[in-house]
Amino acid sequence: MNRKVWSIALIIGAILCGGISFSFTSDREAITKDPLRTQDAEAQLAWVDSVFNTMTFEERLGQLFMVAAYSNKTASHKQQIANLIKNENLGGLIFFQGGPKRQGNLTNYYQSISKVPLFLAMDAEWGVSMRLDSVMKFPKQMTLGAIQEEDLIYEMGTEIARQFKSLGMHINFAPVVDVNSNPDNPVIGYRSFGEQKENVTRKSVAYMKGLQDHGIMANAKHFPGHGDTDADSHYTTPVINNSADQIKNIDLYPYRKLIQEDLMSVMVAHLHIPSLGTSSGMPTTLSPDVVNQLLKKDLGFQGLVFTDALNMKGVSSLHPPGEVDLLALMAGNDVLLYAEDVPRSKKLILQAVAEGKISQEEIDLRIRKILKAKYWAGLNHSQKVETKKLTQRLTTYDTQALIERLYAASMTLVSNKGDFLPIKNQDLLKMASITIGDDGETFREYLDKYGEFKHFKLNQNSNSQNYKALEENLRDYNTIVVGVMDVSNSPRRKFGIKESDMYFLQELSEKYNVITVLFGNAYAAKYMDKLPNLLIAYEENDYTEKLAPQVIFGARPVNGALPATVSDKLPAGQSISLEAIGRLGYAEPENEGLNSLSLNGIDEIVNAAIRRKSTPGATVLVAKNGNVIFEKAYGYLDYNNTEPVTTQTIYDLASITKVMATTQAMMFLSSRGLVDMNEPIGKYLPELKGTNKEGLLIKDIMAHESGLAPWIPHYTNTIKSGNWDSYYYHKEKSEGYDLQISSHMYGANYLPDSVWKWTVASDLRRLPAGKKKYDYKYSDVGMYLLHRLIEKSVNQPLNEFLEQNFYRPLGIYSLIYHPLEKFEPGRIAPTENDLIFRKDLIRGYVHDPGAAMYGGVAGHAGLFGTAHDMAVMMQLMLQGGSYGGVNLIDKNTVSEFTKRQSKESRRGWGWDKPDPEKGKGASAGKLASKKSFGHTGFTGTAVWADPEEDLIYVFLSNRVYPNASNNSLLRDNVRTDIHDLIYQSMVK
Repeated sequence: MNRKVWSIALIIGAILCGGISFSFTSDREAITKDPLRTQDAEAQLAWVDSVFNTMTFEERLGQLFMVAAYSNKTASHKQQIANLIKNENLGGLIFFQGGPKRQGNLTNYYQSISKVPLFLAMDAEWGVSMRLDSVMKFPKQMTLGAIQEEDLIYEMGTEIARQFKSLGMHINFAPVVDVNSNPDNPVIGYRSFGEQKENVTRKSVAYMKGLQDHGIMANAKHFPGHGDTDADSHYTTPVINNSADQIKNIDLYPYRKLIQEDLMSVMVAHLHIPSLGTSSGMPTTLSPDVVNQLLKKDLGFQGLVFTDALNMKGVSSLHPPGEVDLLALMAGNDVLLYAEDVPRSKKLILQAVAEGKISQEEIDLRIRKILKAKYWAGLNHSQKVETKKLTQRLTTYDTQALIERLYAASMTLVSNKGDFLPIKNQDLLKMASITIGDDGETFREYLDKYGEFKHFKLNQNSNSQNYKALEENLRDYNTIVVGVMDVSNSPRRKFGIKESDMYFLQELSEKYNVITVLFGNAYAAKYMDKLPNLLIAYEENDYTEKLAPQVIFGARPVNGALPATVSDKLPAGQSISLEAIGRLGYAEPENEGLNSLSLNGIDEIVNAAIRRKSTPGATVLVAKNGNVIFEKAYGYLDYNNTEPVTTQTIYDLASITKVMATTQAMMFLSSRGLVDMNEPIGKYLPELKGTNKEGLLIKDIMAHESGLAPWIPHYTNTIKSGNWDSYYYHKEKSEGYDLQISSHMYGANYLPDSVWKWTVASDLRRLPAGKKKYDYKYSDVGMYLLHRLIEKSVNQPLNEFLEQNFYRPLGIYSLIYHPLEKFEPGRIAPTENDLIFRKDLIRGYVHDPGAAMYGGVAGHAGLFGTAHDMAVMMQLMLQGGSYGGVNLIDKNTVSEFTKRQSKESRRGWGWDKPDPEKGKGASAGKLASKKSFGHTGFTGTAVWADPEEDLIYVFLSNRVYPNASNNSLLRDNVRTDIHDLIYQSMVK
């Protein structure tokens, strides 16, 4: 007797003898109710009867089969599937690779030619993107296993169910409930929630309920448990030598719980488990002891039982197509998945019935069960896939927001030597990054948002010379962030990790602060367990590369727990939680209560302004609840369209300098009692004694109510007959002329003193008749005075003081005076082609003539920066003067400076405010709350913060290029319209 015949005989004998009992009767409490039964049970049974009775027995057999279908194959494949549907009355299809619209069209066609509605399924463990192009991927199950909130897993199941519904599908072969107790498992691994049975169960239940509560059948796999294998059932039959008790206590634990929670379907694996009565020729899929006895009787499962794919070598190498289907059916399976020869299978089943090896009644019961499930799935009604914009509907903005939440919740810190993380006081650190295996462009980009980094890459084929050269380059740094990338999922290949790379990192850790991020399979951490600061990100993609720097610098908390033991030092459950320390993070708009589709209206406003030549380009940033939710660059730096604007473009901030420099310094002094806002400025500047400025109150100067002139055209004092006065300027740098005004213009070293003298000597405005106090008049002149006061109080130049006490501690290094001293011109937006004063295109030099004459550092202008820099400064204000664990300004001081100061105007101290009249916004949008504060700049810039909504808005442009008289940006309300649109985008 050959092996195949002997195997069949064994199976038939086991069936006839009633199988082997496994003393799992204690699990029969799982029998609660039929999970396939609907609330309208009578209507369900009536429909089942009506469909069942329209078919002959041979036709009914087709319902047992699901075959593989693809939407990326040729017309011949489509015809082959169509023939099976028509000729064999096929029960269903399992879709594999293809595209959404193509699959939708095929679904509509296949359903239209099927006598009985087709069950449509997919292996979509991490969403339909597992099989279809153009759709975003959800995290793998190992990543999800690190999450501590099961509600997020339920949300994911819900969203995947929505995707399935959109595609007209009914069954997701997920979740994987295997307890991955073998780290060398080559097929499950990251597909499992982990090695802790309770964690696997909680996550599996949440995933299952998310699917089933929303009309998609879940499928727990791979029964009775594929977690402790070292072979892949796609290629061979794995052997598990664990005892029946061990299997019951570990592998079957999730199944018992899921069955109690109304699990609707199970997939049986191709495994050889001697303790469960299987043999080398009779794996679990073909074993009545496992399917009929253990699953259906002992565990009391009443849902649908699917085989694993019958084309897998775990069974197909043992029995040919047709025969393997019959054996699986006789073992107790209800649905034969990935059947390769349906006609032959049906023929063999009919023969087996005729020979009394299996009864027609038993088969009919399974067919009726399949029809019940189809009714539950809504197939009693016609279903059609709407293919218009299908791809867009599969990945919505809400989908992206959920994916971000999932990855954020999974981030796991497993070592943190000396509580070094999150990084604080980065102004005291010299930081570099190393990426291993990949460039990690997104990772680098987001590291740069938290401090000044020098980036290096270690190639995969590195040798001792490469290590030595890299360490030489690192000598000037003390803190190194390492991204381990391009990690594989193969235990046998050590996940692509080079031990020499890890040894190099260990050596670096003895000399430097080293933080390592593993972007990949958690099991690879076994080679990193000696590293002092290790963050596991589980996967490598834009989400994780954005999130890791946020965790490292405390912009986000970290709460994930290691879902599997990777070494003795890193056991399952290892978790170090960190709270956020109040740095600006990055999030999807929907996660902060805004609508992305509405926010995208900003594109049209800005692009329309560019088309009108209101500005050649711009950057817009929006932050909500401490997270940047919108940051885009538009257009070009000039109208030649050769240099595109990026989010790293540095702009001349013009009058925003007043609030990002002078006002910050004044708040600093005031909060420390070094300046009294109610005192006259002459108290702090004795050189004003005897002048008309001596008695001006500081609070009036900052509220623009001190009578100072709006501005003074100082440059006119230095021009004769339209040309530079050689007393003040030379074309080249020379002795006594070191003050660079523009690319080919140098001022005399005494020029700032002249500007100060002219400022002090300037007249005040005439006091309004009958009034004892000047009315409001916006003025640059007061900032010259305050600039002088600040430098005298701190005994330090303004720019050095700000960099040392504000910008560096906040981790911003492109908010700067004199940007050309640090950055290439190509990163800086040009401003005006100045034909009157400097006779040059101004790029990297301050646009304001008075500030230029003052040496480029002034209280009213001269500061350059990016939108991100502005957002950090405004977040500092919203957080009451505290940021990143550093307290710079007293909270009450911030509140006082940013509130409206008098009835004469809308102004605060230094800060602009919305018009107090309802329905008016002035420089702000009309919808901005009256507690908002901000400022605008002559070059086309604006910053606003709203403490009521915890909202920040930044608009940067160079609208003065090439001509400052172009005021269409203001005339067309571009900045305020965008501000209002942001409020309109909030989900109420």
